[in-house]
Amino acid sequence: MKIIAIGRNYAEHIEELKNERPSAPVVFLKPDTAVLKNNMPFFHPDFSENIHHEVELILKINKEGKYIKREFAHRYFEEIGIGIDFTARDLQDQCKAKGLPWEIAKGFNGSAPVGEFLPVATFKDFNDINFHLLINGEQRQKGNTSMMLFDFGVIIEYVSQFFTLKKGDLIFTGTPAGVGKVNIGDRLEAFIEDQKLLDFEVK
Repeated sequence: MKIIAIGRNYAEHIEELKNERPSAPVVFLKPDTAVLKNNMPFFHPDFSENIHHEVELILKINKEGKYIKREFAHRYFEEIGIGIDFTARDLQDQCKAKGLPWEIAKGFNGSAPVGEFLPVATFKDFNDINFHLLINGEQRQKGNTSMMLFDFGVIIEYVSQFFTLKKGDLIFTGTPAGVGKVNIGDRLEAFIEDQKLLDFEVK
């Protein structure tokens, strides 16, 4: 499986990082070794002093497809979950300053904790899904899919032009504002609506 991730998909997050607003989805990949399941702890790597949390909704692809039209995109996922796109912000800034790719800042081991998934039938409207992240019991990020620049259909249509989607692939759909540093000892809890689907510690 592969992880396809979308950057700069919430306007307020773009502003907080002082990035340029994109005209098309910003796409990057994480390897399967980034996945962290079953609420296993995230071990803070030694190579970074500024690991940021980015909570995101995740689409789990249920069948193979490419060149998928937006109106048919909903046929390619049956579950929606939540996860964290951990980012080594210091490494990312260094790579950006040199005009280099920044996969090492996004795709390192354990950088994609993934929680439980809910069937799509749980949701009345894909454009009105609330989600949030607590750190040590305090709300740090809160988002709603209505705030996305590119909705699920647009994302799937766009990425499937370049990458054949396969069953089991995960699409991280972008993070809302409020990203920040995590520290050893932090407890992260991620929710879709009021349902907790991810709960782990930083060690």
